[in-house]
Amino acid sequence: MIDAAQIEHLAALARLHLTPEERTAMQQGLTRVLGYFDQLSEADTEGVEEMQRPITLVNVLRDDVPGEVLPLRVIEELAPEMEGGFIRVPRTVEAE
Repeated sequence: MIDAAQIEHLAALARLHLTPEERTAMQQGLTRVLGYFDQLSEADTEGVEEMQRPITLVNVLRDDVPGEVLPLRVIEELAPEMEGGFIRVPRTVEAE
């Protein structure tokens, strides 16, 4: 069972501002999920081989081969803004 203090801690870690109703719903939901894990721990796994995935993964990506380069005029038409021959985009990371 998850208690209210653990819900508060998880909400703080996730930077969530929960209403009392949301806290209660989260507590009930997480308690239910952990109950499912308890049920799984009761399963007999004697003789079952460990595995990471149920199927073997194969790399289906093609080789990275350079292709045609767009002409500069097309790039300039598609770009939101150009500056000094470069595409100018909005800052996505704030400097400290």
